[in-house]
Amino acid sequence: MQWQRWASVGLLIALGLAGFWLQGQTGGRTLVFALVCGLVLGVAMQRSRFCFYCHTREYLEDGNPRGVLALLLAMAVGLLGYTVILSSWLPNPMAGNSLPPDMHIGPVSWVLVLAGLSFGAGMVVSGSCISAHWYRLAEGSVASPFALLGTAIGFILGFKSWNGLYSLAIADAPVVWLPAHLGYGGALLLQLGVLGLLAAWVWRSFAKEAPVPASAGGGAPVPGLAQVWSRLWQGRWSYWTGGLVVGLVGAFAIVQMRPLGVTATLGSVARDFANERQWIPLTLHGLDSLGGCATVLQGTYMTPNGLLLAGIVGGSFVAALASGQWAFRLPGWGDVARGLSGGVLLGWGAMTALGCTVGNLLSGTQAGALSGWVFGVSMLVALWAGLKIKRGLARRWA
Repeated sequence: MQWQRWASVGLLIALGLAGFWLQGQTGGRTLVFALVCGLVLGVAMQRSRFCFYCHTREYLEDGNPRGVLALLLAMAVGLLGYTVILSSWLPNPMAGNSLPPDMHIGPVSWVLVLAGLSFGAGMVVSGSCISAHWYRLAEGSVASPFALLGTAIGFILGFKSWNGLYSLAIADAPVVWLPAHLGYGGALLLQLGVLGLLAAWVWRSFAKEAPVPASAGGGAPVPGLAQVWSRLWQGRWSYWTGGLVVGLVGAFAIVQMRPLGVTATLGSVARDFANERQWIPLTLHGLDSLGGCATVLQGTYMTPNGLLLAGIVGGSFVAALASGQWAFRLPGWGDVARGLSGGVLLGWGAMTALGCTVGNLLSGTQAGALSGWVFGVSMLVALWAGLKIKRGLARRWA
């Protein structure tokens, strides 16, 4: 619809004015950088339908490997970028026991495995990962608002269970940074090798595409700017475009701010809210000293992560409006139930794992953290089992 196109342009101008205002604030340069990164991510994720859950489900249920290959591409591109940047900050990773500051490198224990299983189950129940729920808000998703509310509730439950889990397993759990044991080259080769083997396995089911016939007219004419703008919002961007953009933004982000993550701000809001009402312990042992999307009692949310999140939501609104994919719908009770219940599982898993598919799996593996790989494998196991159970129930009720 024409009004949606104009609304997208107006929103883009508003985001630009917000960026201009942010420049005058304390730390304005970093805040603007975070907003722009989020804007790019929001547009790319919405247009390419970038979603860890959806891409994996397409492969497991339909045999379509393109989405999984896009996820592996994002991980590989970010891994290369992280290696180059971290090697300039900490030239000898094997000297001493120091870790690169602010990277999402967390402790590895059975709690991390349990958190990954919870997060994977939450994706199956709610229908998306947390990052996709943020951009689906812009499309009028009926389940996403309740999934994000459930995620906040899950964070509060995670805070309530944290001290006990920390004493049982997390406090003494090893924090494994692969470059510290293998060097940058060894860690890079090992992780690229794993990604390559996974890509080769997935590629087996790649359908052969029909060749595009050559043009008899000597090539298509160069489109004008109006045509280029219009084509941005038609159809769907390719899977690899989404994976490439996410990987590049993830690598660039650490130059100016912390690694990518989409749960720290939501978790901090939940922590502030619960702490004011004395629902959770005032002291959460060791939480604020761990690497990852750890939440803090901050009181203000005009932070780089908060602006990144605002950019993702704003960018996805621009993309959804410009492409005519925004639609208002009224939720049913089923949408509320699956959103809330799935969100609670997502939130508890993200809180205890110190991140989600973006902050833990993506940013963690790109930094060379074993915790990212353990979380990813655990999450995939729950996702596979959950989809299998879901299909069995659907056949039984049919």
